[in-house]
Amino acid sequence: MARRTAKTVLALVAVMAVTLAGVLMTAAVMQKGSEAATSKNYPTLYKTIKVDGLDIFYREAGPRNAPTILLLHGFPTSSQMFRNLIPALSDTFHLVAPDYPGFGNSSMPSPNEFDFTFDNIAEVMDKFTQKLELKKYTLYVMDYGAPVGYRLAVKHPERVQALIVQNGNAYEEGLREFWKPFRAYWKDRNEKNAEPLRKFLNLEATKWQYTHGVRNPEVISPDNWIVDQYLQDRPGNKTIQLQLFYDYGSNPPLYPQWQAYFRKHQPPTLIVWGKNDYIFPAEGANPYKQDLKNIEFHLLDTGHFALEEHGDVIADHIRRFLTIQVLSAPKAR
Repeated sequence: MARRTAKTVLALVAVMAVTLAGVLMTAAVMQKGSEAATSKNYPTLYKTIKVDGLDIFYREAGPRNAPTILLLHGFPTSSQMFRNLIPALSDTFHLVAPDYPGFGNSSMPSPNEFDFTFDNIAEVMDKFTQKLELKKYTLYVMDYGAPVGYRLAVKHPERVQALIVQNGNAYEEGLREFWKPFRAYWKDRNEKNAEPLRKFLNLEATKWQYTHGVRNPEVISPDNWIVDQYLQDRPGNKTIQLQLFYDYGSNPPLYPQWQAYFRKHQPPTLIVWGKNDYIFPAEGANPYKQDLKNIEFHLLDTGHFALEEHGDVIADHIRRFLTIQVLSAPKAR
């Protein structure tokens, strides 16, 4: 009997030891998680730098010695479209998001002082990256960010470590019904052809860009279109935007050049595309698979500004993709 009791006591002690070990292990994991959470606390900094006499505003976060992601915004917004993505990734990556001239908090010179073309905006962004000494980076391109970013990539292919493409077009297949009035304006720049395009510069159209094609409009903050429209309504800004509507016609002739860049340099590419986008529909996403071999492809059930409804999903895709393609890649890249 005494022998059996001793065995029982020993068994209980063993169970308690295992339980205690489990508790200690859990506590250790929780402590590490807490330490990791603390280490992720990189604030977003709001900065301005001079480029060719222009004040270029940008958001920056993360350690400077980490791989850089250069975030290039679309129309009609600014770097504020990345306001949530930046802190979500700044524990591991160095993120830089500039505002183009005429957008956001950057200088808004008149068209007499600055020729608002995609060539010139790309040139300013090129000098911006040089001033910040960004020798290598991943390009995140969206909407207008695609023609700006692909000009940079063609000019400096050695700098581009990877591409993240979110509703950014580089193929004729992506220019569908939405672009018919724009094509008419590209062909004949007159007031009659300009008039249908002016409707894209009002509050209703700006709100539509954020809400069309989304699953749940109630998760889209109205701050988006209120802020964007406030900046568009500055005196002279709509003239700038109409000029860029016209100059967008300079981009399709460059598509073969951009596609040749894809085929020759084969940058690792992550596609995260809002498939319900009427402006740049999924037909513009699929052709990337023809030219790029190292591609991860996701069509998301949302609209033009996919970050608003799928920000967490996109951040997770980026983290995993760049960990494999950039952080773990050979140093030669």
